Amino acid sequence: MKCAEGIEARQVDETAINIDPIQVGGRLTADAMKAVIAYGDGYSVCDNCRKPFRLDYIKSPPIAEFHTDLASWLDMDACRVVPGARRGFQAVCQGLVSKGDPVILTALSHYTEFIAVESVKGLPREIPKDAENQITADAAAETIERVIRTEGKTPALLFVEGVDYQFGNHHDVQGIAKVAHSYDIPVLYNGAYTVGILPVSGKELGVDFVIGSGHKSMAAPAPSGLVATTAEYADQIFATTAVKGDQTGRTFGIKEVAMMGCTLMGVTVMGMMASFPHVKERVLNWDLELANSRIIIDAFSAIEGTTIISEMPRRHTLTRIDTRESFDRVAQTHKKRGFFFTSALGKKGITGVIPGATKIWKFNTYGMTKAQAEYTAEAFLDIARENGLTVAD
Repeated sequence: MKCAEGIEARQVDETAINIDPIQVGGRLTADAMKAVIAYGDGYSVCDNCRKPFRLDYIKSPPIAEFHTDLASWLDMDACRVVPGARRGFQAVCQGLVSKGDPVILTALSHYTEFIAVESVKGLPREIPKDAENQITADAAAETIERVIRTEGKTPALLFVEGVDYQFGNHHDVQGIAKVAHSYDIPVLYNGAYTVGILPVSGKELGVDFVIGSGHKSMAAPAPSGLVATTAEYADQIFATTAVKGDQTGRTFGIKEVAMMGCTLMGVTVMGMMASFPHVKERVLNWDLELANSRIIIDAFSAIEGTTIISEMPRRHTLTRIDTRESFDRVAQTHKKRGFFFTSALGKKGITGVIPGATKIWKFNTYGMTKAQAEYTAEAFLDIARENGLTVAD
């Protein structure tokens, strides 16, 4: 099947169980699919755009209401939709960070957080992870003290991951935020792997900004995301334009500088909106998602030579695994080398593992039914047995 000449129809999730670490939370709902078709034209949502000509003021479709609902859902005061979490990072940095300002990130921060700091000529400084791959409040305090001592100024902002992309580990966000606030440092919560996946309350976490990814965790088309903040910082982050044309005298109303006027037009915002009722419902089933994930974790734990690198017991569906002493041992002598593993998975209808990966790799079980989790777990055990690996009862 082809969408058009040279463009094959993508049927990954229709034909296989997908465990790709970055894809499973962004699978569209049926309602989002319909919205994609109905609002696929570039400026489709602008049919009823009236003064002041800004996305978050459009009432039909109810985009204005969607912004209000997002802020309330996250227990924050104001929210904007943006083209991906990275643009949320950038908006906050643009509002708070000046050239030469130190900004605290972590040893587990995503590269886009670093680039957001770099884009405003800030100085990224990292909180080290501990032996358990955790970012702790004590380490945050030590890093802040070090930065103040070496840079001669207090950091302008601190980033912290709710769940990091490398291990899928939870971190002490509340403790870290408390430490940062004792130095009057605002805190940005990176919820790329939590917002839309599990319940998130910005006020409960004690953070100043919540960033979410629509296409990673909110069943939305790419690129989409959100940035939410408290009333204290809303005017600063969502500052409106003040420039004036020197020849024409033109001004530009209340367009927001960090949003470049408007952000998500057409298919992205409408897909995100269409999935939102389902997303609000699914975060309440987080315990079931974890239970399904642990079925597969138990299977891996039974394969001799296999190690779960992520924190145990697992508290997220994204997991990093070390199979150098199990599946990679097979790969050393197999005629397909490391590709034997993804080939075997493919034959069993499982996709999402990087081709050739048999050493250290990640997978994500989010969105599986219990039956799919049990089938996937048995598939890994079968591949182990078929290739001479010892499997515990």
